Amino acid sequence: MLQRLIPIAILILFISACISNEPISIGIVSTPVADLPINFDSPPLIQATAISPAIVQEADAEYMLLSNIYERSLLSVVNVEADLSGGTPQNPNVNRGSGFIYDTAGHIITNAHVVQNSTTIRVTFNDGYVTTANLIGLDTYSDIAILQVDTESSRLLPMTLIADSDLIRVGQRAIAIGNPFGLSGSMALGIISGLGRNLRSAELLDADAPVGFQNPSIIQTDTPVNPGNSGGPLLNSEGEVMGVTTAIRSQNGIFQGVGFAVPANTLRRVIPDLIQNGRVQYAWMGISVQPEDNGYSVAGLAEPLNLPVNQGVLLRGVTVGGPADASGLRGGVRTVQVRGQAVCIGGDIIVAINGEYVATMDELVTYLIVNTRPNDRVNLLVVRDQVTFEVSLILRERPTNDATVRDCAG
Repeated sequence: MLQRLIPIAILILFISACISNEPISIGIVSTPVADLPINFDSPPLIQATAISPAIVQEADAEYMLLSNIYERSLLSVVNVEADLSGGTPQNPNVNRGSGFIYDTAGHIITNAHVVQNSTTIRVTFNDGYVTTANLIGLDTYSDIAILQVDTESSRLLPMTLIADSDLIRVGQRAIAIGNPFGLSGSMALGIISGLGRNLRSAELLDADAPVGFQNPSIIQTDTPVNPGNSGGPLLNSEGEVMGVTTAIRSQNGIFQGVGFAVPANTLRRVIPDLIQNGRVQYAWMGISVQPEDNGYSVAGLAEPLNLPVNQGVLLRGVTVGGPADASGLRGGVRTVQVRGQAVCIGGDIIVAINGEYVATMDELVTYLIVNTRPNDRVNLLVVRDQVTFEVSLILRERPTNDATVRDCAG
């Protein structure tokens, strides 16, 4: 009933308005726009407040650590300048690098290639103090040199070597402090990006060198290492020296993501000899092997050659009259093609030395460097065909000239 009355009421109102000439208002209120309370301004800004000091401290913890390492290490890192022969006052021939204090006797570690063939060596401390250094000894194989300065003991703040660089793992933080491009006291940060790399020794940089040995067990890092960093320390998160930055792999001489360092365990092996004798004596077996990279180690050759073991050192040849030859070890006897490359096979396979298994020639050389000296006797576990036996031999010092090798070539 109510629904039928509403249209009638509206009609009555319409007729009444027409008679009275009054405007109709059916529940709608018309108000001028100017009188409306409309605000076209931007919404009020929200004022940010500082987060708690605890959160800031947690976020900055790494930077606090790096700053602390830098401040603790800076006084121990020095700049090294070596005047080389052939220079003039107008055109000096100078090598520049870094170094760090080894002990309170004034010994300083740097790279051999920085000071090799030098006539004068200058060391600049962080506070600008400059003094002349004596070259005590250098080793081109490890690219390590020892200098010595005569200065007050307050300047001699030795750095600490890591307890065992063999325990370093890929992914660890790696911090370099040195003088890249002459910018003293510079810090760079990265990680350990590889281990057990093989680096050409400084001997092999000289085209006239009669004999050159590869340097295994090198640390690889992506920490920026540029000209002037050579010889400086590579540190861990404790501020301990993991190694000595020594070279970069680059097409233009500028860092491109791959740097190298000599590990601390190598320093422990060579530094005492350098301080005492000015040189390092390395043990030598008198063997040669097939280049093992690109899949030509025993592991990569085991299947195509049907070898009796899948790890070890396959002898390509033995040096005539050398320790291995004298002990009866044999090199290869024939050549076969493996994946398009000639391989000398039929030689003995060394699988262990003094009870420690070795998978590659690099591991064997590393063991010899760290654990043996000339005239030491070692016991080898050898596989020949399908027979395993032990061989004892006496190591000698590495030769300084070429020798005849008995292998597939004759």
